Amino acid sequence: MGLVYADIELINAGDIEMARRHIIGEDEIKRMHINALVDTGSHMLCINETIQEQLQFPVVEKRKAQLANSSVLECDVVSMVELKFKNRRTICNAMVLPGDSEPLLGAIPLEDMDVLIHPLRQELIVNPEHPFYAQMKIK
Repeated sequence: MGLVYADIELINAGDIEMARRHIIGEDEIKRMHINALVDTGSHMLCINETIQEQLQFPVVEKRKAQLANSSVLECDVVSMVELKFKNRRTICNAMVLPGDSEPLLGAIPLEDMDVLIHPLRQELIVNPEHPFYAQMKIK
């Protein structure tokens, strides 16, 4: 199977809340469409510094991450990231990778949105068993 990419929208969820409180206008909500590599080997959503500079998510901590080449890197972790894919959405944390590193869509947001990788079409799809809504497993 080849590499799978997904077109997703990232939105600053803090801005959404400020717009709900009429502190900023709807047109001031920071958002961006990106093409991310779907990476089930990564746990989290990973964005890069360029995306972080534009969307200005709040930094909540630093974490160490082991990269595919086994090197360990300390990264900022940001919160309040609203992620949209087709008719699915989630709010999650993201690791900020250096420079213009490739964004990665990891396992936690994939599970939360109830989406699957279709191996024959090599694309991300909503779960066909739940096409209209995300369903979570509790047990």
